[in-house]
Amino acid sequence: MNPYIAQFTLTFLTILTWAIVARALISWLPIDQSSTVYQVLLRITEPVIDPIRRVLPSTGMMDLSPLAAILLLVVLQQLIGRMA
Repeated sequence: MNPYIAQFTLTFLTILTWAIVARALISWLPIDQSSTVYQVLLRITEPVIDPIRRVLPSTGMMDLSPLAAILLLVVLQQLIGRMA
Protein backbone atom coordinates (compact mmCIF):
# COMPACT_ATOMS: atom_id res chain seq x y z
CA MET A 1 0.00 0.00 0.00
CA ASN A 2 1.18 3.49 -0.80
CA PRO A 3 2.54 4.97 2.46
CA TYR A 4 0.98 8.38 1.75
CA ILE A 5 -2.47 6.89 1.27
CA ALA A 6 -2.01 4.77 4.38
CA GLN A 7 -0.96 7.80 6.44
CA PHE A 8 -3.86 9.89 5.13
CA THR A 9 -6.32 7.09 5.93
CA LEU A 10 -4.87 6.61 9.42
CA THR A 11 -5.11 10.34 10.09
CA PHE A 12 -8.71 10.42 8.85
CA LEU A 13 -9.67 7.45 11.05
CA THR A 14 -8.00 9.07 14.07
CA ILE A 15 -9.93 12.31 13.56
CA LEU A 16 -13.15 10.34 13.13
CA THR A 17 -12.46 8.40 16.33
CA TRP A 18 -11.93 11.61 18.31
CA ALA A 19 -15.07 13.11 16.79
CA ILE A 20 -17.06 10.12 18.07
CA VAL A 21 -15.48 10.50 21.52
CA ALA A 22 -16.35 14.21 21.54
CA ARG A 23 -19.92 13.47 20.49
CA ALA A 24 -20.32 10.88 23.24
CA LEU A 25 -18.96 13.26 25.87
CA ILE A 26 -21.11 16.15 24.67
CA SER A 27 -24.20 13.94 24.81
CA TRP A 28 -23.80 13.80 28.61
CA LEU A 29 -23.84 17.58 28.92
CA PRO A 30 -26.87 19.86 28.85
CA ILE A 31 -26.00 21.39 25.47
CA ASP A 32 -28.41 22.78 22.90
CA GLN A 33 -28.55 20.14 20.18
CA SER A 34 -29.08 22.82 17.56
CA SER A 35 -25.66 24.34 18.31
CA THR A 36 -23.18 24.47 15.45
CA VAL A 37 -20.58 22.31 17.21
CA TYR A 38 -23.08 19.57 17.95
CA GLN A 39 -24.48 19.65 14.42
CA VAL A 40 -20.98 19.37 12.89
CA LEU A 41 -20.14 16.40 15.11
CA LEU A 42 -23.47 14.80 14.25
CA ARG A 43 -22.89 15.17 10.50
CA ILE A 44 -19.38 13.77 10.74
CA THR A 45 -20.15 10.80 12.99
CA GLU A 46 -23.71 9.76 12.14
CA PRO A 47 -22.77 7.92 8.90
CA VAL A 48 -20.53 5.65 11.00
CA ILE A 49 -22.69 5.29 14.11
CA ASP A 50 -26.14 4.87 12.54
CA PRO A 51 -25.51 1.56 10.71
CA ILE A 52 -23.98 0.12 13.88
CA ARG A 53 -26.94 1.34 15.94
CA ARG A 54 -29.30 -0.53 13.61
CA VAL A 55 -27.41 -3.81 14.10
CA LEU A 56 -26.79 -3.65 17.85
CA PRO A 57 -29.61 -4.70 20.15
CA SER A 58 -31.19 -1.96 22.23
CA THR A 59 -29.84 -1.70 25.78
CA GLY A 60 -32.37 0.77 27.12
CA MET A 61 -30.97 4.19 27.93
CA MET A 62 -27.38 3.27 27.12
CA ASP A 63 -26.33 3.57 23.46
CA LEU A 64 -23.31 1.35 22.86
CA SER A 65 -23.00 2.16 19.16
CA PRO A 66 -20.33 4.89 19.66
CA LEU A 67 -18.20 2.40 21.61
CA ALA A 68 -18.64 -0.23 18.90
CA ALA A 69 -17.77 2.34 16.23
CA ILE A 70 -14.59 3.33 18.07
CA LEU A 71 -13.58 -0.32 18.42
CA LEU A 72 -14.13 -0.91 14.70
CA LEU A 73 -12.13 2.19 13.79
CA VAL A 74 -9.25 1.09 16.02
CA VAL A 75 -9.24 -2.35 14.38
CA LEU A 76 -9.19 -0.68 10.94
CA GLN A 77 -6.29 1.51 12.04
CA GLN A 78 -4.35 -1.55 13.19
CA LEU A 79 -4.99 -3.38 9.92
CA ILE A 80 -3.97 -0.41 7.79
CA GLY A 81 -0.91 0.18 9.97
CA ARG A 82 0.24 -3.40 9.38
CA MET A 83 -0.33 -3.19 5.63
CA ALA A 84 1.61 0.06 5.25
